[in-house]
Amino acid sequence: METLLSTPTHCCFCAMQCAMQLHADGTVKPLPHPINEGKLCVLGLTSGELLGHTDRLRTPLVRKGGRLESTSWEEALEVAVRGFQRVATEHGRSANAVYGGASLSNEKAYLLGKFARLALGTPHVDYNGRYCMSAAAAAQNRALGLDRGLNRPLADLPQYDVILLVGSNAAECLPMLMPHLQRAREGGTRFIVVDPRRTITASLAALHLAVRPGTDLALANSLLYLLAKEQRLNHSFIAERTRGLEEALSAVQGCTAAWAAEVCGLMPYEVEQTALLLASARKALVLTGRGADQNSRGVATSLAFINLALALGAEFGTLTGQANGQGGREMGQKADQLPGYRNIEDPADRQAIARVWGVEPEQLPGKGYSAFEMLQAVARGEIRGLLVMGSNPIPSSPHSDWVREALAHMEHLVVIDSFLSETARHARVVLPGALWSEEDGTTTNLEGRVVLRRAVRLPPTGARGDQEILCALAAGLGAKQHFSYGSPKEVYNELRRATQGARADYNGITWERLEAGEELFWPCPSEDHPGTPRPFTERFAHPDGRARFSPTPFRPSAEEPTAGYPLYLTTGRVLYHYLTGNHTRRLGRLLKKYPEPLLEVHPETAQRLGLAEGDWAEVSSRRASARFRVKHSPKIRPDTLFVPFHWDGQQAINRLVNPALDPICRMPEFKVTAVSLTPVTQAETIAVTAD
Repeated sequence: METLLSTPTHCCFCAMQCAMQLHADGTVKPLPHPINEGKLCVLGLTSGELLGHTDRLRTPLVRKGGRLESTSWEEALEVAVRGFQRVATEHGRSANAVYGGASLSNEKAYLLGKFARLALGTPHVDYNGRYCMSAAAAAQNRALGLDRGLNRPLADLPQYDVILLVGSNAAECLPMLMPHLQRAREGGTRFIVVDPRRTITASLAALHLAVRPGTDLALANSLLYLLAKEQRLNHSFIAERTRGLEEALSAVQGCTAAWAAEVCGLMPYEVEQTALLLASARKALVLTGRGADQNSRGVATSLAFINLALALGAEFGTLTGQANGQGGREMGQKADQLPGYRNIEDPADRQAIARVWGVEPEQLPGKGYSAFEMLQAVARGEIRGLLVMGSNPIPSSPHSDWVREALAHMEHLVVIDSFLSETARHARVVLPGALWSEEDGTTTNLEGRVVLRRAVRLPPTGARGDQEILCALAAGLGAKQHFSYGSPKEVYNELRRATQGARADYNGITWERLEAGEELFWPCPSEDHPGTPRPFTERFAHPDGRARFSPTPFRPSAEEPTAGYPLYLTTGRVLYHYLTGNHTRRLGRLLKKYPEPLLEVHPETAQRLGLAEGDWAEVSSRRASARFRVKHSPKIRPDTLFVPFHWDGQQAINRLVNPALDPICRMPEFKVTAVSLTPVTQAETIAVTAD
């Protein structure tokens, strides 16, 4: 392609996927669109500054004598391919693995899953979305028969007179969602916000519940118990459209307001008031974010809030976080899925994909390890070759020091990235890839809306497109016949065929319809189909059309505070950064706004420990310790600390996080860790500053 002066496209950051006009010089202008209505947040406005950045990787790197050194593409590809071949020959094909990302386009996510299964022949392919949406996705699939995130267009939000928003700081994680929420409030919608911090988002609330981290499940169970006890359930909806209420109710017996208040750190009247507000709603919406489900009880917590919505005859949705968090989990880069949300263990689904790929179903590997389980397999020497693309697993994983040690000493680590991430610094081969603005592709936003991203230019000299790199690796591994594509559009057209008839059916969403500006939501089975903005209006996606209640008995966090670790640590995003900060920490305007991770501490806690604003303090868990400057915040619970997760190295907060996994979706315990907090002495402060 030629370099364009500018092109209409969509933002590379959060799951809103806001529309913008991107100029070749990096200038960005917002475009009118139902998603963002002609506005952009600070991340969107600065995203173009990544073009031409001096830190861009412009040559492949190969480790020689313990150091990464520049080399030719020919040598880098040869070393990468031979490494995977050696691992397969000596240890079996399942000793290789692929680790992808939820910010990749649909086409790249599709290719990555296909690459793992056909080029490497391994069952082990997963992605960083396992750390993001896996719990809510598993819950929606179980309860509703389909995971479609928000399950409705953003324009619907003002229709609800009560919205229960659990564990989402949309103002900083999904900034352009806020105008939609504010419009709803201005129209009379009452918000109930559940969050240990009184965030900007919580300022919307008629009622803010500052729960202890990790106790959302207790709150949901108590609300269901109270509504059933007061006979405020919607029995006509339950009878006509659901199954399993009695089993769900039996699991919440005794979950009184007093019990929930004790567990959650609330007052009983707050729980009762929440139940009354929900019961009084003509039309209610229950919305969950990662604060509710990024823990080892994530699926149960999401199911409990779905139970609550179903019992009221209300609606449910969940807020996807990453740029292509919705599409990324539908296209086959998950350990248990094939494209179109097909089940890798279902013979019919395997046959459908095998037919499109031109292989026999028996050639497709079975279910593999989830993301953190892959890293565990690396540590014990079972997985020896790993391709990482669109992700930075060292700082983004729990118990990061242990992950760093495992990846640094593994036999063959290959990373495709546009910048040298912390993970790439430990690789054997680094292949310089493309930014979102350098390859065409589609993504699927939090509504289930499919959008077209357009490239404004090619990757810089010395770098290559991700699709080109994957196809070159596949050719070297003897799978060229399955990876001969001239453009992302060709990949997309194959993707459409692969998803035809599946739950996430993209068959009718043609490239041409997207170019013409049609607003299309999957499933869309044919080219004359208008798409499905609201998938559950008439029936749920189970064969009988009914949603399922699920028993969700309460269990506490995997790690509760003790005398030695008396505080809760929770993590999250801030407005000026994204994921591990591998992109945003390179942008001067953003770094100036938020240059370092700050430790939010309630003033009462800080005073008790003698911590002034700006002092250094050490946070310690059973796994690691890290030091941060203190920021006093009266908007956080006194028993809770908050640190953002956008930094790597010694200030990667995930170094402290508990790697306990959800038994169903394998989500780690990101949102609740037991920690201690101690002041850092003046001499230690000087050493920290010098570091």
